[in-house]
Amino acid sequence: MPELPEVETVVRTLEHQLGNVTIKDCHVLWDNIIAYPTPQTFCAQIKGKTIQHYERYGKYLLFDLGSMMWIAHMRMEGKFYIQKSDEPYDKHVHVLFDLQDGRQLRYHDTRKFGKMYLYEKRKDIHQYPCFQNIGLDAFDERLTPTYLYHALHKRKIVLKAALLDQSVIAGIGNIYADEICFALGMHPETKIYHLRKKDFERLLQETRRILQGAIRYGGTTIRSYTSSLGVDGRFQLKLKVHAKKGEKCPVCQGEIKKITVATRGTCYCPTCQRKR
Repeated sequence: MPELPEVETVVRTLEHQLGNVTIKDCHVLWDNIIAYPTPQTFCAQIKGKTIQHYERYGKYLLFDLGSMMWIAHMRMEGKFYIQKSDEPYDKHVHVLFDLQDGRQLRYHDTRKFGKMYLYEKRKDIHQYPCFQNIGLDAFDERLTPTYLYHALHKRKIVLKAALLDQSVIAGIGNIYADEICFALGMHPETKIYHLRKKDFERLLQETRRILQGAIRYGGTTIRSYTSSLGVDGRFQLKLKVHAKKGEKCPVCQGEIKKITVATRGTCYCPTCQRKR
C-alpha cells in the first residue's frame, strides 16, 4: 500500500505533469470506487472544474477544485496514468478524466480497493466525513511529543500497532513502521505504555526523519515520470530491515527475523531491538 512518502510523490508528480488543468468530463467504469457522492453526481459536479492546488494528508490525495475538494485514497494497488485519450486501456482502469488539454487522467486499480470522494469545500480538513477517524498528519505541527504521550501512554497496544493506527498518526504503513521501530532500537512488540515522555520525542523525530528521507528518494521520480509506468509513488527504498528476512542487520550483522505483529508481517533485528 502506498504510504505517506509514496503518496507525496504521487501528488507532486501529478502537480508537475498536470498543473492547473480543467476536467472536461468524467467517466466512472466501476461504481464502487466512488464513495461519495453517487458516481453520476460525482461526474456531474467535477465536470468543468479546474485543479487549483494539490495537497496530501496522511495517505490521501487532495485536489482543490475551488468550490469543491476531490479526495482520493489509492489503498493497496491504485495508481494514476496520464495518457492520450485515444490510447487503449485495460480492464483495471476504473475512472477516466478527460482533460481540457486533450490528455486523459486514468485511475487504475487491480484490486478495486481505492476510493474517491467529492465534497463542497470546508474550512477544516476534519470536517470532511472521510477524515472523521483520521488523526494528525505525521508532519502536522500540532503533532507533538506531548500529544503522542497523552494519546498513547495508557493504551494496551504494542509499538508497531500504535504506529499503524491512522487515528493517531496519519500516513505510516507497514514499511515505515518497521523502519521506525529499528531506528528507535525497540522491539515492535514493545508495550506502548512502557515508553517514557522522552521516548515519544525520539519516536516523533525518527518518524519524520525517515519519512522525509523517503520523500527525498522519491523526488527523483517526479520529473522522470513516463505514462507507461503510471504514477504510484513507489521507488527504490533504502530500507534497513523491512522485507529483509534472513539478511544481515546493517548495524550488528546479526540475522533479521520476521514475525507477525498487529496482523502484519514484521521484520526486525533481535539483537538491536529489545522489548521493554
